Amino acid sequence: MRLGSVLSEAMRNIGSGVSRAFAMFLVVLVAGTLLGGYEAMSVVGLESEAGERIRSDADVKSIVGGDVDGGSCDRLADTFGGGATAGAMRAGSRIVMRATPGKDVSTYEVTAGMLRLVVAGTGAKADASGVWVSSDVARDFGLARGGMLRTTTGSVKVAGVFDWPNDGRDTRFAYAVLVPVAAGSGVFTECWVKQWPQSEQVDGLLYSTLRVSGKGGGNAGVTQVNKGFDTHYDAQASYMSRPTRWLPWIALASGMFVGVAAVRRRRLEYAGALHSGQGKGALLLGIAIETGVWSGLAALCSCALLTAYCARMVSSDSAAVLMGAVRSPLAMAVGVVVAGVAAGATIRQSQLFRFFKKR
Repeated sequence: MRLGSVLSEAMRNIGSGVSRAFAMFLVVLVAGTLLGGYEAMSVVGLESEAGERIRSDADVKSIVGGDVDGGSCDRLADTFGGGATAGAMRAGSRIVMRATPGKDVSTYEVTAGMLRLVVAGTGAKADASGVWVSSDVARDFGLARGGMLRTTTGSVKVAGVFDWPNDGRDTRFAYAVLVPVAAGSGVFTECWVKQWPQSEQVDGLLYSTLRVSGKGGGNAGVTQVNKGFDTHYDAQASYMSRPTRWLPWIALASGMFVGVAAVRRRRLEYAGALHSGQGKGALLLGIAIETGVWSGLAALCSCALLTAYCARMVSSDSAAVLMGAVRSPLAMAVGVVVAGVAAGATIRQSQLFRFFKKR
């Protein structure tokens, strides 16, 4: 039987409804989309969890209880690379606003690296030409970027306003003024490092910022700036252990079941074709073409739906999430064709009368 004849017959079977192609198409489309969508939703959930930790500074660690060298602390960002930020801080003298003589505000002297850490993710430039005030202080005293902070000891330019939400993080910056100082201007009390994903070397490198003299780090310890989150969180481990990682295999098994069912319901027709003289190779090729058409189209439509979902819902690398999600509909289509051909290979001409009796 010529290839053109096999192809023509397969298309006629699909067009006439003999192969129930539309019903099978819907089965693969719905199942593939649900399985792939569940995988995409799972990864988006993990991504949202990681994003929330980053926005809440749960990825920031600090060393306290020792004399910190500001220059060494700021240079930690270069050591880690990859967008990491690090900076040192110490408590400054409290200031009194002219508008409220009876109320003082805490100040903290920070290095340029600490300013970059505070504004990380906001898109703001860490301008060290003036002081930075928290949004609560700015609201209470009517301050804005470029304005003047007027205190009983003088006035200074406001270089910027930063947000410091009450989401479990260290609350000292929530109502404070940050004063930029040179990294070499004496010792600091804390060094903070913001890095994602966090490295196991963070703790050791934080200890390396301590000065040998003074307190020497004997009472120093590393802590998490936002203690409202699990300190043992591992984004990579969470991704690798997600239950949906098995979905492509489930989709493959489901596709094989659909493929076998599609061939089994037409086994009398196939046995009759063999009895009429059709070759086994032509029969299997026809099965492969028919199952490949409706399962392939279903997988293609499913991938299109998953692409739209990822483009809408994924905030970072939508292509990476999509590549994981489309494995399920593609695996299901492959399972349909392979199982269909395998089931067709078991059909023999000698089974015709037995199939006829059981119809």
